[in-house]
Amino acid sequence: MTLLMVLYVALAVIDNSLPKRTPWLIDWGSLSLIMALIITSKGLELSGIFGKLAPKLVEKANHSGKRLLFLLLPTIAFSSAVIMNDTAMLVFIPLVVALSELSGLDKAKAVTLSAISANVGSALTPIGNPQNIIIWHRYKLGFTTFTLGMLPFVLLWLGILMTFVLISREERLILESIPGVAFRRDLFLLSLLTLITDVYLGETGKHYLALLITLVVFLLFEREVLLSFDWALVLTFAFIFADFNELSILLQSSGLSFPREGSLLILTSAGVSQLISNVPATVVFLNSNPQWLPLAVGVNAGGNGVIVGSLANLIALRIARILVRDFHRYSVPYFLLSLAVAIVAFDF
Repeated sequence: MTLLMVLYVALAVIDNSLPKRTPWLIDWGSLSLIMALIITSKGLELSGIFGKLAPKLVEKANHSGKRLLFLLLPTIAFSSAVIMNDTAMLVFIPLVVALSELSGLDKAKAVTLSAISANVGSALTPIGNPQNIIIWHRYKLGFTTFTLGMLPFVLLWLGILMTFVLISREERLILESIPGVAFRRDLFLLSLLTLITDVYLGETGKHYLALLITLVVFLLFEREVLLSFDWALVLTFAFIFADFNELSILLQSSGLSFPREGSLLILTSAGVSQLISNVPATVVFLNSNPQWLPLAVGVNAGGNGVIVGSLANLIALRIARILVRDFHRYSVPYFLLSLAVAIVAFDF
């Protein structure tokens, strides 16, 4: 957020009308929906449902590192499609780290592949990550339309990820006892119903109502969720909208144009995501009114690769404390291969 604030000041120096125009640069509808879904995701996280599920998968691994990853990674991917990839990392990475320490699983590989699976799974639905929410809101797409459009690419990406696991070295695990995880059924059901409501209201364009209902529900029944919410995220996303909408306007006024369709849009948006992360890249490209599907494919593919491609990557690295070069050893080859496959699939 500090870097975003510094960028905002620099842009305001270039154009002193920026402070007056800032409220119109922020996509308040998308911001409201992002807030509602992140708060609801926090409720699902605190309910313990995903922490309860993951150890059960470990028990079925039968001391095989490959089998554990084959069970764990799709679970993380599916969870990310529902609770957003950033939240999935907060839920699962501590578990992955604990499992690595308990069983001897290669921590760098497990953490990196977990981050990739979160990015891949979140690409499936319009509520899986912030860039999808922004695209979903801007183009007024149906939930099913978005999901069906992304489904072939997500299946291909997930297949590539599973191939990485298949060709990796087998690790024989020695699992010690795994601590139990408390599960709050009441909070899980409340969060699930709120999530369903938010999705419906998001699809019908009632983004402000979604945020209002979410705040009221958790204020009345589970204030712990609101107290646990990272409210600095609201400012972070507000600055992302203001900074990169302004930057996009400045770039276009200088004569720079962005691709608006096809595989070139996929390639360019994925590349820009490697430089400034995929949510800001989405904001930059949207001012050109590009086709939604290649943009969604590009920025979601761009979440992998270098560490700054996605906030989920930074969360995973921060929690696990692995080296950046160890992360890139798996993530960069995956990004290059998955991007190439996505471009070929789109053209086909």
